[in-house]
Amino acid sequence: MSPLKLPFWLAGSELTKLKDAAQAWWARVTEWLRWPLLQMDAETCHLTVLDLLAWQRDITRFKDEPESLYRLRVKFAFINAVDAGSTAGLKRILRRLGVGYVEIDERMPDRDWDVVLLRLSDSQLSENPELLRVLIQQYGRTCRRYDFVSITPVTLRIAAVQFNDDQQTLVATL
Repeated sequence: MSPLKLPFWLAGSELTKLKDAAQAWWARVTEWLRWPLLQMDAETCHLTVLDLLAWQRDITRFKDEPESLYRLRVKFAFINAVDAGSTAGLKRILRRLGVGYVEIDERMPDRDWDVVLLRLSDSQLSENPELLRVLIQQYGRTCRRYDFVSITPVTLRIAAVQFNDDQQTLVATL
């Protein structure tokens, strides 16, 4: 709310006190009116209201889920529902919820057609086992089986060295 300004002829001390009181009152009323709107934001609302929003968006809090992750899942529920069912969409869902980079392989040779491989790092698998299970259950494709495969980064050093050997091939014929 913009501050009230009195004309110079009303700049007395008693009127200034009245102006300050009115300013404080209307700031408080504005805060009361904004409170219901702030409760629709999943990042800032009260936890009880968040549970109602989660129920509305078909999100269930799993055991020992951090509140910050729960708020993220509720916040992105609509977008995640739209992205569900495609490979690129599942990658975006996992990125949004803090899992990170993932490789998805489908329909590999010598494997059943319905097996989908999710390649994640060891830390991603160990830090988010329950979250991954819930996300696959809720946003994974139906009639598919998901296997988790661990990616372990290995450092590799290659040296480029100049190699100047000569070679000759001599052929003798009779």
